[in-house]
Amino acid sequence: MIQPKDVPVLVLCGGLGTRLREETETRPKPMVPIGNHPILWHIMRRYAHYGFKRFVLCLGYKSEIVKAYFLNYASMNSDFTVELKTNSVTVHSIDHEQDWSVTLAYTGETAMTGARVARAAARYLGEAEHFGVTYGDGLTDADLGKEFRFHLEQGRIGTVLGANPPSRFGELRVEGAKVAEFAEKPEFADKWINGGYFFFRRDFRPYVTSDERCVLEREPLVRLAADGQLSIYRHDGFWACMDTQRDREELERLWASGKCPWAVP
Repeated sequence: MIQPKDVPVLVLCGGLGTRLREETETRPKPMVPIGNHPILWHIMRRYAHYGFKRFVLCLGYKSEIVKAYFLNYASMNSDFTVELKTNSVTVHSIDHEQDWSVTLAYTGETAMTGARVARAAARYLGEAEHFGVTYGDGLTDADLGKEFRFHLEQGRIGTVLGANPPSRFGELRVEGAKVAEFAEKPEFADKWINGGYFFFRRDFRPYVTSDERCVLEREPLVRLAADGQLSIYRHDGFWACMDTQRDREELERLWASGKCPWAVP
């Protein structure tokens, strides 16, 4: 049985984040903080809770900020003592995830999502038969361990987390000129969206190319589905994407409340 520790997870961290320009003028979107940590940390911690400890961060826009964060991870997330005379540093571990392996892979300044996957997989997938892919801006309370086991059981090349979030807008059911029912932010019982947490067999690699115009969500996944090789793992729990400042503020509110759905021990 393949174990999560043997499955590299590619995290797409290279986009411009133009819809969150208030925060992304000076840093890439995955480094925008929720509480005291960047959203990227929250995503990785969720994976690590289920045993996924190998990460490949697909970098682009302002990659140096992500690199600096992980190069200085111990001091950024722990107390430490500096002996000024000898310039020695002692880290007093408070929040140091010592068993994460994090590869910082520059995949191009303007490359699209499919190209980033292709470039990072070619260099860092190694002998792994399966790998994960996710975006650097989405949070969920889904059991990623169960999703991976589902992926293995289905035997298809790819699996996508299907999310069922409430609508951003109120829904009206009308009868002629009369509103028969008004529902604020209804859930769509039979409608599923791309939740952004994928697992693939290495057989997926030919579906993506290193051409910077290759968009994961277009031709590669469309063709994979048409070939009957894409499974959906349905998740009707919490899912959120940090697209806008409003989204970020809602995630901050949840984190500050102490009842954060995606948090793990």
